[in-house]
Amino acid sequence: MAPARADVPDTQLPSAAKPAPRRAGDLSPPHAWSLIQTGQAVLVDVRTEEELALVGRVPGAIHVPWAHGVDMTPNQEFIRELAAVAPPELPLLFLCRSGKRSERAADAASLAGWARAFNVLEGFEGEIDDAGRRGKVDGWRFHGLPWEQD
Repeated sequence: MAPARADVPDTQLPSAAKPAPRRAGDLSPPHAWSLIQTGQAVLVDVRTEEELALVGRVPGAIHVPWAHGVDMTPNQEFIRELAAVAPPELPLLFLCRSGKRSERAADAASLAGWARAFNVLEGFEGEIDDAGRRGKVDGWRFHGLPWEQD
Protein backbone atom coordinates (compact mmCIF):
# COMPACT_ATOMS: atom_id res chain seq x y z
CA MET A 1 0.00 0.00 0.00
CA ALA A 2 1.37 3.41 -0.92
CA PRO A 3 1.83 5.92 1.89
CA ALA A 4 -0.59 8.85 2.07
CA ARG A 5 0.55 11.87 0.13
CA ALA A 6 1.17 14.89 2.31
CA ASP A 7 0.95 17.25 -0.68
CA VAL A 8 -2.77 16.60 -1.40
CA PRO A 9 -4.78 19.61 -0.22
CA ASP A 10 -7.58 18.95 2.28
CA THR A 11 -10.10 20.33 -0.20
CA GLN A 12 -9.50 17.29 -2.39
CA LEU A 13 -10.15 14.81 0.38
CA PRO A 14 -13.72 13.54 0.79
CA SER A 15 -15.51 15.34 3.57
CA ALA A 16 -16.99 13.26 6.34
CA ALA A 17 -20.75 13.37 6.64
CA LYS A 18 -21.85 15.48 9.57
CA PRO A 19 -23.20 13.12 12.23
CA ALA A 20 -26.77 13.61 13.37
CA PRO A 21 -27.13 15.15 16.83
CA ARG A 22 -27.52 12.51 19.49
CA ARG A 23 -28.64 12.47 23.05
CA ALA A 24 -26.48 14.10 25.69
CA GLY A 25 -25.63 10.74 27.23
CA ASP A 26 -26.74 7.64 29.09
CA LEU A 27 -27.32 7.34 32.83
CA SER A 28 -27.77 4.43 35.19
CA PRO A 29 -31.12 4.30 37.02
CA PRO A 30 -29.54 5.26 40.40
CA HIS A 31 -27.76 8.24 38.81
CA ALA A 32 -30.98 9.31 37.09
CA TRP A 33 -32.89 9.08 40.37
CA SER A 34 -30.31 11.26 42.16
CA LEU A 35 -30.73 13.98 39.50
CA ILE A 36 -34.52 13.76 39.76
CA GLN A 37 -34.44 13.97 43.57
CA THR A 38 -32.28 17.09 43.52
CA GLY A 39 -34.47 18.77 40.89
CA GLN A 40 -31.72 18.78 38.27
CA ALA A 41 -33.73 16.83 35.69
CA VAL A 42 -37.21 15.54 34.86
CA LEU A 43 -38.08 11.94 34.05
CA VAL A 44 -40.04 11.28 30.85
CA ASP A 45 -41.56 7.80 30.69
CA VAL A 46 -42.03 6.80 27.04
CA ARG A 47 -43.75 3.44 27.63
CA THR A 48 -47.30 2.74 26.51
CA GLU A 49 -50.39 3.37 28.64
CA GLU A 50 -50.74 -0.40 28.93
CA GLU A 51 -47.24 -0.78 30.34
CA LEU A 52 -47.84 1.92 32.93
CA ALA A 53 -51.11 0.32 34.04
CA LEU A 54 -49.90 -3.28 34.11
CA VAL A 55 -46.25 -2.99 35.15
CA GLY A 56 -46.03 0.22 37.19
CA ARG A 57 -44.64 3.71 36.91
CA VAL A 58 -42.26 6.15 38.56
CA PRO A 59 -44.13 8.71 40.70
CA GLY A 60 -43.89 12.22 39.26
CA ALA A 61 -42.68 11.14 35.83
CA ILE A 62 -44.05 12.88 32.75
CA HIS A 63 -45.69 10.42 30.37
CA VAL A 64 -45.16 10.92 26.64
CA PRO A 65 -45.51 7.57 24.85
CA TRP A 66 -43.03 6.72 22.10
CA ALA A 67 -45.59 4.23 20.77
CA HIS A 68 -49.22 3.30 21.40
CA GLY A 69 -50.90 0.01 22.23
CA VAL A 70 -49.68 -3.55 22.39
CA ASP A 71 -48.80 -3.40 18.70
CA MET A 72 -46.39 -0.49 19.42
CA THR A 73 -47.78 1.86 16.78
CA PRO A 74 -45.27 4.75 16.58
CA ASN A 75 -46.50 7.97 18.16
CA GLN A 76 -46.31 10.42 15.24
CA GLU A 77 -46.99 13.28 17.69
CA PHE A 78 -44.16 12.43 20.11
CA ILE A 79 -42.18 15.67 19.67
CA ARG A 80 -45.30 17.85 19.69
CA GLU A 81 -46.54 16.14 22.88
CA LEU A 82 -43.10 16.46 24.47
CA ALA A 83 -42.94 20.17 23.60
CA ALA A 84 -46.33 20.69 25.29
CA VAL A 85 -45.00 19.47 28.65
CA ALA A 86 -41.24 20.12 28.63
CA PRO A 87 -39.40 23.20 27.38
CA PRO A 88 -36.18 22.56 25.38
CA GLU A 89 -33.94 24.02 28.10
CA LEU A 90 -35.16 21.43 30.62
CA PRO A 91 -32.82 18.45 31.21
CA LEU A 92 -34.84 15.32 30.39
CA LEU A 93 -34.19 11.70 31.32
CA PHE A 94 -36.02 9.21 29.09
CA LEU A 95 -37.17 5.84 30.48
CA CYS A 96 -38.81 2.83 28.83
CA ARG A 97 -38.99 -0.90 29.58
CA SER A 98 -35.39 -1.86 28.76
CA GLY A 99 -33.62 1.32 27.60
CA LYS A 100 -34.03 0.81 23.86
CA ARG A 101 -37.09 2.94 23.05
CA SER A 102 -35.91 5.60 25.49
CA GLU A 103 -32.60 5.73 23.62
CA ARG A 104 -34.46 6.48 20.37
CA ALA A 105 -36.72 8.99 22.16
CA ALA A 106 -33.73 10.84 23.65
CA ASP A 107 -32.08 10.95 20.21
CA ALA A 108 -35.28 12.30 18.65
CA ALA A 109 -35.60 14.94 21.38
CA SER A 110 -32.00 15.96 20.79
CA LEU A 111 -32.64 16.34 17.07
CA ALA A 112 -35.69 18.47 17.89
CA GLY A 113 -33.77 20.88 20.11
CA TRP A 114 -33.46 19.42 23.61
CA ALA A 115 -29.71 19.72 24.18
CA ARG A 116 -29.86 17.86 27.49
CA ALA A 117 -31.78 14.70 26.60
CA PHE A 118 -30.46 11.56 28.33
CA ASN A 119 -31.34 7.89 28.09
CA VAL A 120 -31.85 5.93 31.31
CA LEU A 121 -29.98 2.68 30.77
CA GLU A 122 -31.59 -0.65 31.72
CA GLY A 123 -35.11 0.81 31.63
CA PHE A 124 -37.88 0.21 34.13
CA GLU A 125 -37.87 -3.60 33.95
CA GLY A 126 -34.38 -4.34 32.64
CA GLU A 127 -33.13 -7.03 30.33
CA ILE A 128 -34.51 -10.55 30.09
CA ASP A 129 -32.66 -13.08 32.25
CA ASP A 130 -31.84 -16.71 31.39
CA ALA A 131 -35.29 -17.77 32.62
CA GLY A 132 -36.99 -15.34 30.22
CA ARG A 133 -38.02 -12.85 32.92
CA ARG A 134 -37.38 -9.15 33.39
CA GLY A 135 -36.56 -7.38 36.65
CA LYS A 136 -34.04 -9.93 37.93
CA VAL A 137 -30.87 -8.62 36.25
CA ASP A 138 -31.08 -4.83 36.11
CA GLY A 139 -33.50 -1.96 35.65
CA TRP A 140 -35.22 0.73 37.73
CA ARG A 141 -37.17 -1.71 39.91
CA PHE A 142 -34.17 -4.05 40.30
CA HIS A 143 -32.23 -1.16 41.88
CA GLY A 144 -35.04 -0.63 44.40
CA LEU A 145 -35.89 2.85 43.15
CA PRO A 146 -39.37 4.34 43.78
CA TRP A 147 -42.28 3.08 41.71
CA GLU A 148 -46.00 2.53 42.12
CA GLN A 149 -48.74 0.50 40.54
CA ASP A 150 -52.52 0.83 40.27
